Amino acid sequence: MTTAPIVLVPGFWLGAWAWDEVAAALRADGHYVTAVTLPGLESTDTDRSAITMSDHVDAICEAVRAAGAPVVLAVHSGAGVSGYGASDRVPGQIAAMVYVDSGPATGALDPDLSAVEVPLPTWKELEADGSSLDGLTAEQLETFRRRAVPEPGAGFSEAPVLTDDARLDVPSTVVCTSLSSEQIKGAVAQGYAWVGGLAQLRDVTYVDLPTSHWPMWSRPRELAAIIGDVAKAHAPGP
Repeated sequence: MTTAPIVLVPGFWLGAWAWDEVAAALRADGHYVTAVTLPGLESTDTDRSAITMSDHVDAICEAVRAAGAPVVLAVHSGAGVSGYGASDRVPGQIAAMVYVDSGPATGALDPDLSAVEVPLPTWKELEADGSSLDGLTAEQLETFRRRAVPEPGAGFSEAPVLTDDARLDVPSTVVCTSLSSEQIKGAVAQGYAWVGGLAQLRDVTYVDLPTSHWPMWSRPRELAAIIGDVAKAHAPGP
């Protein structure tokens, strides 16, 4: 194997389908790729009332273990919470992390939230919250709206369990799209929990890719190239 296996985890309201273009580009370049749909995001009819953050971490860890070799784990947006939790759970099975317009969260994104689920907000609300739509077509936005599934409340209200300092040695790349690397570094300096791990991780690389908060649609080939380069750099030894 000349490249590390890749596991792709989408952010809020999305299933594995969100990575289709990126996954196709990576596979065409010879990578082994698994995209994950987290529990509660299977369909709008799914019961989300009992979904926990641990369920999301479990699902990621299952995909990581199934790959059979240390993986590059790429997580998008809100999956920075469960993704960082997975890096704590199975640090030895993760060759590298890639945070796509995201960060290694050390706390809950909205600890006061009590709702069972959170539907996809309006475009104006997303933009006001810092999620750029730059580069997304009307067709992509329509598909997003049509296929979006309400996010389990636990995705917002629960924090990751962090007990193993071995996670701090996992090489991490932050792909900065709707927020620049300087903006993300500023959020770290201000102590925001959603990027809290960046103040502790020992090997962090920042890559600026100016585009929407959903670069898997607005710049899929460029994003695939970044993730693929990380996978090649962390290929298993002979």
